[in-house]
Amino acid sequence: MRRHLDRRLKLQWLRVIDAIEAQGSLLRAATRLGLGQPALTRSLQEAEQVIGARLFTRHARGVKPTEAGLVITRLARRVLAELHRAEEALDHLAGAQLAVGVLPVAAVGVLPGALIRLKQGRPDIQLRLQQGRMEELLPLLAAGEIDLILGRLYPAPAPDGFLREALWEEPISFLARSGHPLFAGPVTRAALAGCELILPTVSQRVGQEIDERLAALGLTTEAPLRSSSYGFIREMLLASDMVAVMPRLMMVGDLLRGALRVLPLDEDAPPRPAGLILPPDRPLPEAGQAFVAALRGHLGEIAAQGLSPIREENSSRRKIHKTAKPAPG
Repeated sequence: MRRHLDRRLKLQWLRVIDAIEAQGSLLRAATRLGLGQPALTRSLQEAEQVIGARLFTRHARGVKPTEAGLVITRLARRVLAELHRAEEALDHLAGAQLAVGVLPVAAVGVLPGALIRLKQGRPDIQLRLQQGRMEELLPLLAAGEIDLILGRLYPAPAPDGFLREALWEEPISFLARSGHPLFAGPVTRAALAGCELILPTVSQRVGQEIDERLAALGLTTEAPLRSSSYGFIREMLLASDMVAVMPRLMMVGDLLRGALRVLPLDEDAPPRPAGLILPPDRPLPEAGQAFVAALRGHLGEIAAQGLSPIREENSSRRKIHKTAKPAPG
């Protein structure tokens, strides 16, 4: 029996068959592919008509593939894998592209050093950056307009299916120039109370965390100066005895160069994990793998200076591997 699959089989059907077998459920497969269940069922029925065999049978917990279904599933995965490899090869020829969403603190913190490291090893990668708040970036990630998000891993208000991997900590810290008089002795609350503070207005969430940190130390949150300008805060710190209260890695360049230092306090700051957010249904492209490697290298340099510990636990997602299949912050 000649089915002429080479002329009649559609790529979309292969995606549907692969998803159904992987999820074991039409509903879950439809959710993974972003389709309505009627549309997915229709695609499956059309594929079965062309193939001339039933591909799945129902059971109490969902569906399972028939022998014909297993044959077509193996075909689907080979075809989809070859297409993915072809995309990577074409990206390499044309210059690999990567779209990164980044939160404000990470944009001035770990991102510049990671990009410098990336460009040294992979100058062919064309990078597009989208800075914004988490609620702005997550829809772009879901739609495939960006490949990953970099920044603070705020707890999701409800399960959203995105994959989160904590890579570093960015605690709220007190920063001052290296020659600041406070470094001459113990940094007490009384000494801090006598300092003029400058606070960033990066975002409402960061502002709340800064105010909470000050309140925990019994310090006033009525700072004489607040600014949304990273450059202005930096110049004021370097040129005066003002003290900034902010996520310390916002000033990581000056901290690594020794121009600024973290004031040592007895009270530990609350943990603030940061890292990557990825979609559950798309593997990270090869350019993304290179970016993550560069980021890890830069974070290693920061950790070696004792400025921020690298997060070892990855409680909510699997490690990122180039050939890994996506699995369900």
